[in-house]
Amino acid sequence: MISTKGRYALRVMIDIAQNSDGNYIPLKDIAERQEISKKYLEIIVKEMVGGGLLVGASGKGGGYKLTRKPEKYPVGEILELMEGTMSSVVCLADKKFKCPRRKACETLPMWEEYDKMVHDFFYGKKLSDLI
Repeated sequence: MISTKGRYALRVMIDIAQNSDGNYIPLKDIAERQEISKKYLEIIVKEMVGGGLLVGASGKGGGYKLTRKPEKYPVGEILELMEGTMSSVVCLADKKFKCPRRKACETLPMWEEYDKMVHDFFYGKKLSDLI
């Protein structure tokens, strides 16, 4: 399940892309337009800056900007940064997990196929597709 953190991150990215005029977008403006707590958005944008999705500037004229054009952001990249792995089962989510049944698991191919569909779906959509 995609949490509010992942969904709000997408809304922030869309908002910045739609309202970008080359200047930084103040977080208070994003919070007002999106009707999301500024305090909660501070946590989200900090992770997004750390992950290289946004760049921030403080002080007068400060706020946030995209680091790339909207068509260069796969939705999957945004969601994985905020949510972690999108894998459906632990044996695929954690590469270090050593399942003793891996070789005999009749369901593993199904989980691999499902995870590939989810990955391809979200990485096939770009931020620009949502604008």
